[in-house]
Amino acid sequence: MNSFRRTVSAAAMQEEWLEIQAAQQDPARFRPLYDRYYEPIFLFIFNRTQDEAMCADLSSQVFLKAIQRLPDYAFRGVPFSAWLFRIASNEVAQFYRQSKKMRVVSVEESSLGDMLDEMDEDDLEAYRGLLVPALNELKESDLEIVELRFFEQRPFKEIADMLDITESNAKVRTYRVLERLKKIMLKQLEE
Repeated sequence: MNSFRRTVSAAAMQEEWLEIQAAQQDPARFRPLYDRYYEPIFLFIFNRTQDEAMCADLSSQVFLKAIQRLPDYAFRGVPFSAWLFRIASNEVAQFYRQSKKMRVVSVEESSLGDMLDEMDEDDLEAYRGLLVPALNELKESDLEIVELRFFEQRPFKEIADMLDITESNAKVRTYRVLERLKKIMLKQLEE
């Protein structure tokens, strides 16, 4: 399996937890957290909307909700960013529900290769051209798992926290989605 790049040391999470506790006591001390995470949240949202103005609005909404809910935040062994990304994910989903627009997914060629490797398919080239159309047939919740794991290369623990599920459930859901993708692509090959 691929080694996914997004890991945060326990020491860094502990240091961040001290920053969060300080911000919980004094909201003016939220600024270092905002400065650290604004750009990653902005890019996360932009990759899902491809609309810079909408992205700026949604990013502002994410941080407004974060500061409003900060007193209730509790450290759960994952980076603070996972909590922010969960808020961002919910904001994007709400935007698409309310606007009835089609969701945007940004796909990089290397991410497709990672997915195909994970599927253990021998004929990668035959499947490569079928993968993007197969992704279009997935449900929103399945697409979100694929996007988080393969396109953003997040570890299962962070995905679990973002989706408010267990880590083992995140793994099971990921591999079930990959199985569904295989079936869709096999069907496409037969047509």
